[in-house]
Amino acid sequence: MRGVRAAAALIVLAMSGIAAHAAEPGPIGDQWTVTLGVEAGVLPTYEGSDRYMLRPFPLFDVRKAGTPPTFHAPRDGFGFGLYDNGRLRIGPAVKVRLPRRESDDPDLRGLGVDWALEVGAFADYWLTPWLRTRAELRQGFGGHHGLVSDLSADFVVPVTPQLTLSGGPRLSLASDDAEDPYFSVTPSQAVASGLPVYTAKGGLHSWGLGAQARYTWSPQWTAYTYVEYQRLSGDAANSPLVTQRGSPNQIQVGTGISYSFDVPALW
Repeated sequence: MRGVRAAAALIVLAMSGIAAHAAEPGPIGDQWTVTLGVEAGVLPTYEGSDRYMLRPFPLFDVRKAGTPPTFHAPRDGFGFGLYDNGRLRIGPAVKVRLPRRESDDPDLRGLGVDWALEVGAFADYWLTPWLRTRAELRQGFGGHHGLVSDLSADFVVPVTPQLTLSGGPRLSLASDDAEDPYFSVTPSQAVASGLPVYTAKGGLHSWGLGAQARYTWSPQWTAYTYVEYQRLSGDAANSPLVTQRGSPNQIQVGTGISYSFDVPALW
């Protein structure tokens, strides 16, 4: 677990440096806007569960000072735009998948999975000023070693200068190696858990919808709340862990607050 956290920290630092060097050079007085915050989310105890738990999540973002805040949907991975022409934005993407501990839920006896770090790339494309589409492709390390792809679209509607509403459809795809650790049941796990042996293959992982309300109190302070619905599909939905002990219907709600401040460039 410590190794995954350390790797995530190193990747974040590396991407920060890459993004900086990719930016157009400017005078020494150039500044960057850093955003830090915290989110409280209520989510299933494991993917496929019908029980829920409360978990905190850190928030972090960085952009060139003087540029508008980047739109983020709740399920976006963390990333920096290395190329941005105003409509198309491309860069690296990172997402941390929380461990599935047997202590989290009695349903998970014999079915624990370690932390997973997913590293890849994203592309945002604004079809119109109020419609953003996004694609992410990430390779897993740690808890799984498969490929995961998230596709989404968000209608972004400023209601007032402070309040912005957004939302739209979501779709997730996963390879065999990404689904197997979470939804397969090996013979030894069947003995420990009491579930039948099952082999999960990749394909369409889930589809769903999400919505978010974001309120900017000041140039420094922003608050938001969101709800995301995910319907497991394919072999994930047919896993005995889901059919016998959980539900394919997954809901996550959360609220967060962030603070932005400028720092001088160090390059």
